[in-house]
Amino acid sequence: MLQWSEIDTVLLDMDGTLLDLHFDNFFWQQHLPKRWAEITGISEHQAQAELMAEYQQLQGQLAWYCLDYWGKRLQLPITELKREIMDKIQMRADVPAFLTALKQTGRKIVLVTNAHPDSLSLKIERTDLANYIEQLISTHEFGVTKESQLLWQRLQQRLNFDPQRTLFVDDSLPILESAQQFGIAHLLAVANPDSQKPATQFEHFPATSDYHTLLADIYQSRA
Repeated sequence: MLQWSEIDTVLLDMDGTLLDLHFDNFFWQQHLPKRWAEITGISEHQAQAELMAEYQQLQGQLAWYCLDYWGKRLQLPITELKREIMDKIQMRADVPAFLTALKQTGRKIVLVTNAHPDSLSLKIERTDLANYIEQLISTHEFGVTKESQLLWQRLQQRLNFDPQRTLFVDDSLPILESAQQFGIAHLLAVANPDSQKPATQFEHFPATSDYHTLLADIYQSRA
């Protein structure tokens, strides 16, 4: 599925790729609307409907991922509200073995997330990601998201990676397509980002539901 002997650098998304997306889906779709309804006096159903419509409008833009934006927009302490359910922040069960294999075979591993720095910090606090990955990057540092070609240009300037020898792993089809457009040669989709939802189908990218299936090939490529 992947030509591991041709891969030196691995760029990894965070939410849905390394961490269970259930936390984020639950927060944005249920917890935040509930808390917003409580302070505005509108029904929880109305709050959900209004927020989901706004999410749809902003999808892919930096504002959608920006906790500062939502804090001002809703007049709520977003990071504090996330802490209320932070027990739901969980690393995928197959991730430690996957990251260990990448690390032991000497590959450069970089986390590249659209998540706001405060959200990244909360998840680093809650999980062991920082024990496996030295370089953790929020695209907010660049002012653009992974959906934008400008992000990939700026990221390459920062990391000096060779697109032909780089693997990028993500659970978002538009983001995978953006990375492909930039010229990243090796792409992998995550089919089951949310443990509470059915797996999705990817037609044009190799996909995995369990990183354990990749381990033998990873180790063999550096044998």
